[in-house]
Amino acid sequence: MGIFDSVKSMLGGSGKSGGGGRIDLKERFALERTAVTGTMAKFFAAKDLHNDGRIVGVKVLDPEKVEAFEARFRHLKKPSEGEIAMKMRHRNVVETYEVGVSTTGNPVLIMEYIAGPSMQNIIVKKQEEHVEGRRLELIQSMAEALRYVHSMEFIHRDICPRNFILTPDREDVKLIDFGLTVPALPPYMAPGNRTGTPLYMSPEIVRRRATDKRVDLFSLGVTYYCLIAFRHPWQGEEVTGRAALHHDTSPPMPLGEACQNVNPHLSRAIMQMIEPKVDERTPTIEHFIQALSRVKEVYQDGAASPIH
Repeated sequence: MGIFDSVKSMLGGSGKSGGGGRIDLKERFALERTAVTGTMAKFFAAKDLHNDGRIVGVKVLDPEKVEAFEARFRHLKKPSEGEIAMKMRHRNVVETYEVGVSTTGNPVLIMEYIAGPSMQNIIVKKQEEHVEGRRLELIQSMAEALRYVHSMEFIHRDICPRNFILTPDREDVKLIDFGLTVPALPPYMAPGNRTGTPLYMSPEIVRRRATDKRVDLFSLGVTYYCLIAFRHPWQGEEVTGRAALHHDTSPPMPLGEACQNVNPHLSRAIMQMIEPKVDERTPTIEHFIQALSRVKEVYQDGAASPIH
């Protein structure tokens, strides 16, 4: 069965959307874009026939995979992805309009649809035209998104290029996907929770050590590095989970070597974010934003562009 057929099957069900968060996908939505299958969900764009036909993103979760992930936190009464996503209201974070359960028992999130490309596609395909002359502003927006999530006392835990989407005008960026997000509280930061995208995982996640918000700083730093250099700081043939084992066993290539046109102050700020030793890493996103402000001040005073 192809992706499109599987989505049509998923849209099945009888009856109309009722109260209590029940959502009849077939009755309410008209599929607009072929679905994308992720680790724990399928995502597609659709017309919301109950809301003037506006285009929305519909995320349909796999109940078994969600249960397997949530089971490790069952005794903590962890908020669900939908509950977390509904709390987020920021210009650089995708807005979630509604959560519910489909007629076939799948958790569903209905959200803002961002039509621009993901940062992942831009990096992998080296699409310079999408970010040329805009990198500094996009870096700022990505930092603002994470600052907001951290201010809400959550750890995103899956910061990576795939989860940043450019707006259609290429002027801004939005953070998506709170499937692995946890509250920034001690019980959720205990050793053992190895989840995330391997190439962007911090060493403390890889080694199953205690974590905190600095895991997101590491992942964001690697994302920035890739956005600037179009390569990974630990470039290698291995792209599976084993690749993350290099993050604290071999040094990353300095950003200034991977991209010789980057401003040295910006390079140092990003390299500090990907410091394997957590106590030597950038302590908070606020610290990075302050460093970024100093880089922008120099640029505005007439110095060469931070990223040529």
